[in-house]
Amino acid sequence: MKNSLTALRAALCASAAAALIAAAPAPAAAEKVLRATMHADLRVLDPIWTTQTIAAIHGMLVYDTLFGVDDNLEPQPQMVGDYSVSEDGTIYSFTLRDGLMFHDGSPVTTEDVIASLERWGAKDQSGKALFGQVDRLEKVDDKTFKMILKAPYGMVLDTLGKTGSSLPLIMRAEDAATDPNEQITAAIGSGPFRMLKDEWVPGSKAVYVKNEDYVPRDEPPSGFAGRKEVKIDRLELVWIPDPQTAMQALIAGEIDILEQPPIDFLPILEGTPEIEVMKTGTVDSHWGTLRINHLHPPFDKPEMRQAMFHLVNQEDFMRSVVGNPEYYRDCHSYIVCGTPYSNDAKSDLIGDYDPKKALEKMKAAGYKGEPITVLAATDHHTITPATQVLLNAMREAGLNVDAQSLDWGSVVARRAKKEKPSEGGWNIFVTTSGAASANPVINTWLGAGCEKANVGWPCDEELEALRTEFAFARTVEERKAVARRIQERAAYVVPYINWGQWTQPLAYRADKVSGIVPVTGVTVFWNIDKKE
Repeated sequence: MKNSLTALRAALCASAAAALIAAAPAPAAAEKVLRATMHADLRVLDPIWTTQTIAAIHGMLVYDTLFGVDDNLEPQPQMVGDYSVSEDGTIYSFTLRDGLMFHDGSPVTTEDVIASLERWGAKDQSGKALFGQVDRLEKVDDKTFKMILKAPYGMVLDTLGKTGSSLPLIMRAEDAATDPNEQITAAIGSGPFRMLKDEWVPGSKAVYVKNEDYVPRDEPPSGFAGRKEVKIDRLELVWIPDPQTAMQALIAGEIDILEQPPIDFLPILEGTPEIEVMKTGTVDSHWGTLRINHLHPPFDKPEMRQAMFHLVNQEDFMRSVVGNPEYYRDCHSYIVCGTPYSNDAKSDLIGDYDPKKALEKMKAAGYKGEPITVLAATDHHTITPATQVLLNAMREAGLNVDAQSLDWGSVVARRAKKEKPSEGGWNIFVTTSGAASANPVINTWLGAGCEKANVGWPCDEELEALRTEFAFARTVEERKAVARRIQERAAYVVPYINWGQWTQPLAYRADKVSGIVPVTGVTVFWNIDKKE
């Protein structure tokens, strides 16, 4: 009976997926149409306003960047054709390459670039760190501009080529003039894809077509660098919230790519001849983050935040989210494990799981049983189970948990609110990050710039000073020493708590799809070809 019910459910899921996709208008017969189901639904079109990964994926389709990191996480010119650095390291001169044009037909100019960088630099933590060292951006002509620094800063190109979320994407000056705390609703960039905004249906699909005016670079594709050649005519990001339905849609050929299949489904996918499962990126692509709000009690005290270390057993989180030890690892470093600057400072505190100790420490710091508001996402295949693990640990410790069940899009909207939890704010939410966490300057979640910090608003001058010191360090050994001090200070401040590190595979129809560029952190769609 159980097998019959499973088969019936699978059939119903496949039928639902087929009905969802069939509802879309039929493309022209000659078009190459790629359909992909991503980890989340696209609800926000402004990839600067939010750190949501799906918004960054949208941003990389529609917009372009001055630099992009390659497979080795080294920044390479993208929109930039030529650049030079003065001998004293304080003046960077950038010239845009030929052929850059926005989707509305207007040329990309340095006015657009400067306006875009200034908007991004006012919002993103690594952008703020960079602009803290910038004296001014100076237009030379329509294609050349200078970045004039107050002092030599070693992270200029790394920051301009950062990956992850809140990317330094180049927009039209008129769009970039929007306050960074307000959402841009346009989707007009100069990137390899154009969005068909009139076909965008939140909760259903987002549609993009090849930008016929885009001029790719000559170098071969490597990560976010090199040749961004679009070989398909149309891309449809089809939202299928149920993971089993999405898996059945891939097996049935109704979608071509499933970005983040649950690990439990991998044996089925790997056993299907037409399906290929591939790891993405050269380092672990995902990093679990428990984000704590520093503004309101009880977590306005560092002792309260430090107590939360004792509620995170990474093995519990990883078994729930990933399952297969082949794909995950414990990591108690604030810098991605397996990279040059990861370290084990304070690991005796960070890795000490003990719910009773958590409650004892919180009581000693003044906790009297006040409700703790946790934003609990209901529709995210990794964040939802991870949140349940956290809630179970908090309840086991005896904390008064106020779990607010919301879809992920609503979590993203609510986490930006600074109001008290009782007035629509929050205390804790669970999220994920990516390869940007390999660098303490570019890692937006590590920033502690008070009101200017990322949501959660950590505030610590010493941690910010150490991140700046890292950026100015001249040798790898100097950076390693500073990274260890950053780890020690972060363990005191607790801007967030890492709950594990893993590689998320991608599944696709190998009988139809070729040319996927493996990247860490944000899926890209250039270079992919499709057989019909």
